[in-house]
Amino acid sequence: MSVIFLLLTVSTFLASVFLFAFIRAVRKGQYDDDRSPAVRILMDDSAPVRKAGAAPAPHLSGRYAETAANTTNEHP
Repeated sequence: MSVIFLLLTVSTFLASVFLFAFIRAVRKGQYDDDRSPAVRILMDDSAPVRKAGAAPAPHLSGRYAETAANTTNEHP
């Protein structure tokens, strides 16, 4: 029976610590802006800057990109 009282006391204390931490985080503004970080990756910042005279990087798409990424020098 004493184990139950010990577990209730410890769990109540731990729950109150987590509640205090959550309330403190809310008051400090930790959860103010939850929309813009998820959409920020979708916004185009600016065009990439290339050095003068540098050729553009070759572009691979579709199955050619997958083939190039999975190519090894080993033969079966």
